[in-house]
Amino acid sequence: MDLSGRTVVVTGAGRGLGRALALRAGRLGARVFVSARDLGAARGVADAVTADSSAAADAFACDLADPVSVREFAEAVAARTDRTDVLVNNGARYLASPGLEDAGDDAIGDTIASGATGTLLTVKHFLPLLRASAAADIVNLISSAAEPRDHRSEAHPAFYAAKAAQAGFADILSHRLRPEGIRVISLYPPDFTDGDPLDPSWDEASRTANDPLTAQSVVDCVLFAITQPRDCFVRSFHFEQLR
Repeated sequence: MDLSGRTVVVTGAGRGLGRALALRAGRLGARVFVSARDLGAARGVADAVTADSSAAADAFACDLADPVSVREFAEAVAARTDRTDVLVNNGARYLASPGLEDAGDDAIGDTIASGATGTLLTVKHFLPLLRASAAADIVNLISSAAEPRDHRSEAHPAFYAAKAAQAGFADILSHRLRPEGIRVISLYPPDFTDGDPLDPSWDEASRTANDPLTAQSVVDCVLFAITQPRDCFVRSFHFEQLR
């Protein structure tokens, strides 16, 4: 796989899957732009990308629940590059507790705003940069919680609602952007473990069918999809679950 010369934007990249994807993109030669609600966390990942692979990496603060913050993030990236080749919508608030009454109104609103409205506005404001690319991909990290009648997660109903909204948005977006050659790729992973690609003890070969899904495996799916020939539109990845 080779991402040399490509620009990759990852939201929610301060830790976990977003961080792992940023690191792998840097190793494959991409210029990386990362955002997180906490600017310090985003800067830490950008520094790790550069230290790991010498790839250029820029960090930004972006609160996906705040429309102004999303717009300013896109404007800041546009000031540094003339295009976005890969936009990864990874950022979204997770809200625990299964009972509807277990979370306050503000937390519920923030969860839906970051996952649903935040994803939509991120795509809207990055669309000019995506259209400037000769081969643009939009990747949405959704969740198995958005699959019909999937009740495995103990997440709050607000998280289910946010992910269902993301799925509906991705579906119509794929249909409407395909004539422009922009691919929309959605992943529906169950709960997974993070792992750390910088940990020297991390061993991909040690994964077995009895192990939980890892962030690295999800990253592998993303990289597989965005490196396919342009006539290959991998629309979604769905995963078998252990339980």
